[in-house]
Amino acid sequence: MTTQEFESFDIDAVNDVDDSSAGGTSQDGDAPALVYGSAEEFLHEQLLPSYKRKQGKQTRWCKRWYLHPEAISRVTAMWRSWEKLRLEAGTGASDWWLHHADPHLRVLLDPESGPFFNCDGEHAAPKPFIAEYAPFGWFPDERLDPSV
Repeated sequence: MTTQEFESFDIDAVNDVDDSSAGGTSQDGDAPALVYGSAEEFLHEQLLPSYKRKQGKQTRWCKRWYLHPEAISRVTAMWRSWEKLRLEAGTGASDWWLHHADPHLRVLLDPESGPFFNCDGEHAAPKPFIAEYAPFGWFPDERLDPSV
């Protein structure tokens, strides 16, 4: 990933989540505080220590995971869902593993089509897909239409 590509990545959009819905402190102070202060803290203190796998032909990880926008988004999604589901008694932890962690980790670690496919011991940014913009008017901005 070039510096320009990384700088254009909108990390605020990934992290623009209502903390009260993820177990954060609400304005009323009723909701529990977050256990982890960031996706990175969650990754290092919760996810990686509890998810140990043989690394090889079947998995691919990049130690500079934070240079992959998809990885940032997926780790953030796992963190936010963990913060919410940890509060659910009974099957909350199981639901998190089955419906959040396992699917995201399968994609992240896939050596052929995951975001780290190009990294083999060292970070190597893949080239993004090229897409043309559709002709003007094909996809109107729905934020401008209050009826939607």
